[in-house]
Amino acid sequence: MSKDQGFVIWLTGLPGSGKTTIAQKLLRELKTRKLKVELFDGDEVRKNLSKGLGFTKEDRDTHNKRVIYVCKLLTRNDVNAIVSLISPYTSTRSYARNNLPKFVEVYLKCSIKKCIERDPKGLYKKALSGEITNMTGIQDPYEEPSNPEVLLNTEHDSSRKNVEKVLKKLEELGYINNHP
Repeated sequence: MSKDQGFVIWLTGLPGSGKTTIAQKLLRELKTRKLKVELFDGDEVRKNLSKGLGFTKEDRDTHNKRVIYVCKLLTRNDVNAIVSLISPYTSTRSYARNNLPKFVEVYLKCSIKKCIERDPKGLYKKALSGEITNMTGIQDPYEEPSNPEVLLNTEHDSSRKNVEKVLKKLEELGYINNHP
């Protein structure tokens, strides 16, 4: 592994668990540290890299593997990546871990009840009324990570506290320097 290899922060959790919020705050923080970093947000990636894919297990796997491939290209050129995808399946996250040398899995733990309360895009409401299918946490499973590098409790802890936990782990791994 090259010393200049970039790292990947892989944020995973139920819809509404806070992935986008944490990802955007991490992006700002890493940029203030003068790091090269790109953000892969699930909705944006679907519009641009995975247009036309649905939400079957096969489509979700294809969507995730496309992101993994692009992250592999970026990280080998010393660009860091923040990935904010539901990525509900253990097998897909294992594939990412096996293909991305500096992989940091961050699990945003939040109860389905709290995610339904937040429902920032109205997806749970649509899923519960039968308007949409294959909704992770409702009709489709979410397989919780068994051993993530970082576990965030987004139901009880502030986004600032959660971002600090991720930064601390990156410092412990030697991926970033301590910031005054």
